[in-house]
Amino acid sequence: MRRKFVAGNWKMNTDTAKARDLASQVVAGLAANPAWADKVQVAVCPPFPYLAVAAEAIKGSKVGLGAQNCHHEASGAFTGEVSPAMLKDSGCHYVILGHSERRHKMGETDAQINHKTKAALQHGLTVILCVGETLAERQEQRTLAVLKEQFHHGCHGLSREQMSNVVLAYEPVWAIGTGHNATPEQAQEAHAFLRGRASEEFGPEVASKLQILYGGSLVPDNAPQLLAQPDVDGGLIGGASLDAGRFLKIIEAGAR
Repeated sequence: MRRKFVAGNWKMNTDTAKARDLASQVVAGLAANPAWADKVQVAVCPPFPYLAVAAEAIKGSKVGLGAQNCHHEASGAFTGEVSPAMLKDSGCHYVILGHSERRHKMGETDAQINHKTKAALQHGLTVILCVGETLAERQEQRTLAVLKEQFHHGCHGLSREQMSNVVLAYEPVWAIGTGHNATPEQAQEAHAFLRGRASEEFGPEVASKLQILYGGSLVPDNAPQLLAQPDVDGGLIGGASLDAGRFLKIIEAGAR
């Protein structure tokens, strides 16, 4: 049985004090409810400047550390970029790649995301690989075609062994930061489709173990219904992860 996984994507938010306090509150919440940590994998993904702050706050706890992006090279003349090797050295276990904001606001392509994915895996990071359709693509009934393409190109060239260190996150772009979210049935349809694609490309054993998170405005109110779906293995949480109380309620829902 797949373990639930709840990861907080803080995006470009917090400062030093807020990052330390937020990470510490998540640690304290899990420590007060040890059964949650047994059932749910938890990670926080701060902005790059606060990785060290969060790493210190979660040290010795069951909370993992993730970054929000990386470059594909290990080092070199790439001003402003951060390498997978640097993330690993900073204490990161996870890195989010292919987030819709990177795809649609920064223009990242499937090929670039695939390059980064391979580099991150080679440096021992677990990749949270994001896929999802825009509102126009859903209205054109292209959701599954988009997911098929993004999954195929994002995971192209990976081995079955490498796929054991990939987590998928389905994030319908139209539901991120809009107050709208996919219904449990819509989320389940997308997740089941992605698991089917994983089975086609990497085999049923890999697919059965693959964690697929929901990442479209998952909040405490809808978490129980979404996380109860058979192919929804957790959540990649945006805004709600900036409030420790709300984030912990989502973790609690995952532990049920």
